Amino acid sequence: MFLPGDCDPAGFFDRVAARAGGFFGVAFRGTRAATGAAAATRLGGRLRLLLSRDPAIVSVGIGMVGAWIVTVMQLKVASSVYWNSVVDGLYVQDVWMGLLKPFFIGFTIASIGCHVGMRTRGGTQGVGRATTNAVVAASVAVIAVDFLVTKLLIALMY
Repeated sequence: MFLPGDCDPAGFFDRVAARAGGFFGVAFRGTRAATGAAAATRLGGRLRLLLSRDPAIVSVGIGMVGAWIVTVMQLKVASSVYWNSVVDGLYVQDVWMGLLKPFFIGFTIASIGCHVGMRTRGGTQGVGRATTNAVVAASVAVIAVDFLVTKLLIALMY
């Protein structure tokens, strides 16, 4: 069961798996936390730390502003009509679902990437096969986890 915000642009799994793999590769060496904290302090504090740590919030905000621009510029609908419709049609449960599901999906992708990566053998050819296997497994697992988490959250929240 997919909700309207569950669009999946091409290459999504590759980008997420690559970022998750890079995060875990650096985190195991212990430099991720120190580098991330120093960068957040240099770049301007808590707001940037929040935005860098939870891309779901940024994605929702960009999506709403983008939809507003299209509605006002192309469809010639008044800005107040758009924002009133957003307020009327947006439920707190929808926001919570959009903020909770990425954690489950991210954990699934990272776990599969780490599991397959730790079992890799056979040099560069083995790494290539492992990468392909991890992306395929993560793609299927994301669909299953999305379905299950959506069913669970709908049962709990609505």
